[in-house]
Amino acid sequence: MAALDDLFAQIPVQDIASKLGEDQGEVNNAIRTLVPALVGGLAQNVQADDIDSSDLESAVAAQGSSGLLDGGVSVDQVDENQGDQFVAKIFGGNDSNAVASALAGGGAGSSGLLQKLLPILAPIVLAYIGKQLSQRGGGAPAGGTATQAQSAGGGGLGDILGGILGGAGG
Repeated sequence: MAALDDLFAQIPVQDIASKLGEDQGEVNNAIRTLVPALVGGLAQNVQADDIDSSDLESAVAAQGSSGLLDGGVSVDQVDENQGDQFVAKIFGGNDSNAVASALAGGGAGSSGLLQKLLPILAPIVLAYIGKQLSQRGGGAPAGGTATQAQSAGGGGLGDILGGILGGAGG
């Protein structure tokens, strides 16, 4: 099952740091905070009964087949405008600025750095999850274990998100 470490391995930290002109260590630390927040936000949307997550699920599927992860992620291929739209879908209409401010208030790092990273990371995270979903057939759990199947809504997508978050140690 997909784990958070596999997802982190897809993210070109050095390229992102160079593009943003930021310290690689700080970028890496911020990524290690933002990626679980993005995956957790997706999981909440998929599992919430009062939220229609079909638009988000379509975005995940589209990103999975976008080719963004094929041969390694090129930061220049990431559409940051689309990334901002993904952030808003994941976090209930809040833009990257609002989400970054909230996370920075929780001690996740510099709000400015988080704001720059969110629209870059969101398409990568969605592409990774979409690829996991397509490899799994996009449907119900493939005879998985009880712990894998315990995630409530979302069927296959909920299970994949639960598996990734499970790799985070809770």
